[in-house]
Amino acid sequence: MSATKIVLLGAPGAGKGTQAAVLAEAIGIPHVSTGDMLRAAVAAETPVGLKAKAVMDAGHLVGDDIVIAIARERLAEGDAQKGFILDGFPRTLAQAEALDELLPRIGSGIDCCLAITVQTEAIVKRLLARAEIEGRADDNEETIRERMRVYDDQTAPLLDYYRGQSLLREVPGMGSVEEVSSAILAELEAA
Repeated sequence: MSATKIVLLGAPGAGKGTQAAVLAEAIGIPHVSTGDMLRAAVAAETPVGLKAKAVMDAGHLVGDDIVIAIARERLAEGDAQKGFILDGFPRTLAQAEALDELLPRIGSGIDCCLAITVQTEAIVKRLLARAEIEGRADDNEETIRERMRVYDDQTAPLLDYYRGQSLLREVPGMGSVEEVSSAILAELEAA
């Protein structure tokens, strides 16, 4: 497998978490999600984790500076030296630029940005079905469409950013977990 340092992009509900877990197992590298990084830093009471906790306890979103600092701590850990799958980071152009500056300092760089593509209406249907199955009242059509709008405004520009670096690989996210996983692994082999 030539690509082992991977940024995983996709709209909410595209299957990033599911595919990241499958990939991590198949390739033997850690799945590094923003949420997991934040929770671990808070639990470990690192200086950055304490800053994140204060922001979250106040009910605010954690800013780029804190997310970037937490990513720096996590990617410097031993298990990430042979590779990683970043899920949920970077989420903005500022975070992507900071990641590009950070990685060479820890002796690394991105091999590929993998984007799982799913049309908006398919995502809305997928998330509404998941909300019904899991009893998630917060996942109604209005909130799903708002999350999609935020993704389109803040994260979708990363597709062009990574395309401009010849790092972008796009894989259709419709199909079974196994079908999408196979397509992803084929793209990573070619990267």
